Amino acid sequence: MAGSSDNGGGWSSNGGSPDDLPDLPEEWGVIVIPDDLSELSDEVEAVRAELRATQSPSRWRRFADRPVMRGLRKIASGAVRAPVLIISMAVLVTVASLFASAWPGPVLQPNTQRTASTTNVRTSALPALELINADGQAVSLRHDLPVVILLIEGCDCATLVADTVDAVRPEITVIAVGGTVVASAGTIPPTGATPQAQGKTVRVLHDPSGSLRTQLKLGSPDGTAAALLVNKDGEIIRTDARTASIETFRPDLARL
Repeated sequence: MAGSSDNGGGWSSNGGSPDDLPDLPEEWGVIVIPDDLSELSDEVEAVRAELRATQSPSRWRRFADRPVMRGLRKIASGAVRAPVLIISMAVLVTVASLFASAWPGPVLQPNTQRTASTTNVRTSALPALELINADGQAVSLRHDLPVVILLIEGCDCATLVADTVDAVRPEITVIAVGGTVVASAGTIPPTGATPQAQGKTVRVLHDPSGSLRTQLKLGSPDGTAAALLVNKDGEIIRTDARTASIETFRPDLARL
């Protein structure tokens, strides 16, 4: 870097006279001239800013600086920011929805069935069928509700029927469809409704055409019984297509 000027001494190149140039003003102080002119960038910017401040504003500048125009600029700026904010929120919600739909949910366990031929709960209405009693009279299945219907065609199910009669409450009717029924109170005669000593009612009916099994899709008799539990509203709350023991449906008797 070159040396500082003493502002009082003269200098010349090629032997020139130092008095050929005027002296610098004393109020400038000591002036240092750097070798790298980029070091003066801050001073240059300060000078340019001062010059811009001293220049008279243009007509457009004066118009833009009016209070009304400044208010309009603020409104326009807010109007631009609002759509940007709305769009940003929409993008965030969309991304969150995509993550939520792709996130794996809890694994649902399949319903456990006791046997392949057992439906634990089947909500449907009992058909409005009429079966035949031993006297040849038509008896409606929906006459006495709630009811446990045991289809025992070709089945040695006397024990099942007796256990069912013992297990049900007095207000629940037991209907045995087909076969000879033996209950705990003795052999039930083939009549319509027979009151039992314990205050329970058992009906023995026949379905020669197999319409009840057909409508409920219970399949053909195979030596086991089919059990239907029907509540007081006529809804079948349980269907066992194949059963030989009351233990398969005993827990659901309390729901009748």
